[in-house]
Amino acid sequence: MYSRILEPPARSFFLFGARGTGKSTWLRATFPDAVRIDLLDEARYQRYLADPASFRMELNAVPNGARVVVDEVQRLPNLLNEVHRQIEERQLRFALTGSSARKIRRAGVNLLAGRALHRSMYGFCPEELGADYDLERALTYGSLPLIWASDSPAEDLDAYVRLYLKEEIQGEALVRNLPGFARFLPIAGLLHGQVLSVSNVARDAGVARTTANDYLDVLEDTLLVRRLPAFEPKLRVRERHHPKFYWLDPGPVRALGRRRGPPSPEERGVLFEGIVHQLLCVYRDTRAAFDELAYWSPADAKATEVDFVATRGDEHVALEVKAPTRLRDEHFKGLRAIAPLAGLRRRVVVLPATEPMRTDDGIDVWSLGRLSEVLAAGRLFEPGSE
Repeated sequence: MYSRILEPPARSFFLFGARGTGKSTWLRATFPDAVRIDLLDEARYQRYLADPASFRMELNAVPNGARVVVDEVQRLPNLLNEVHRQIEERQLRFALTGSSARKIRRAGVNLLAGRALHRSMYGFCPEELGADYDLERALTYGSLPLIWASDSPAEDLDAYVRLYLKEEIQGEALVRNLPGFARFLPIAGLLHGQVLSVSNVARDAGVARTTANDYLDVLEDTLLVRRLPAFEPKLRVRERHHPKFYWLDPGPVRALGRRRGPPSPEERGVLFEGIVHQLLCVYRDTRAAFDELAYWSPADAKATEVDFVATRGDEHVALEVKAPTRLRDEHFKGLRAIAPLAGLRRRVVVLPATEPMRTDDGIDVWSLGRLSEVLAAGRLFEPGSE
């Protein structure tokens, strides 16, 4: 089993992540002696649903200060009231997993009022896989642990999408019109790496704007996608304000589009950009490598000018992601446009593979492996240190 870079907090915490990211596997390896309560166990779920007091009585039998793992807590969010009490009165330390924050919020349950930290789990990253990391495999099938270990990744990706509809959406009653949502999903797959206009999505899907927005919220709340906000540096230009839209992994994107085999040249660029987005999110959420992530684009530009701007305090790093057969001067255009930004520590073009280079005006050119190494070492905001 591969080691994950997530470090377990000593106190209680939520661990959020989409299905298949390895939350339960990591918790079993990290806390082998913990008391385990799996809410995907239907008999146990029904028992707690009919008699919530049985949850309290089971916890009462656990020694003070012990570690308790509760899997898929969003299925019964009202149990968090008892979790809160057990933390306060008996110092139990909970690890609470979830693949959806939507039901917890809708139930009006606070997320333990700051008494539990929040952590996130993603697909594998290069640091975790080491020499086994294969970018071509990641582009083709993604890096979800469930799929990475599979002997039939294409078939298992198809099953993953069906499982999502059956267990996550239908089982949790997140949408009323499941067939309509199923028809919407392939359209959502086409949005990967694109600037998001809900009106355009609604028109393409043939649904009302409010319905399209609800469907997008479901995808985000079940942690399959992220909306990347627009960065507003006030560089004497008018910036776009629509967010960009990224799936958590290339695998579901390709499965929704029924694409198998190696990615086409047209696919590679956006899939690689999504992998870089995932990598940046991993190090932001697990290592606090920076505070915020956004993209920057002047409103009159024909394409996104800078794919990612990572911000730490009042410092920034701008990253442009490319997957060309040949690096050209035009690939540096956005990074040169953002150069006047106050607090800009460095500018980087990220390619699938390259020897480290630097332009005469100070733009770094890195491979994905180099970016991973710099993030792992905590040196993203240290120009010239690599």
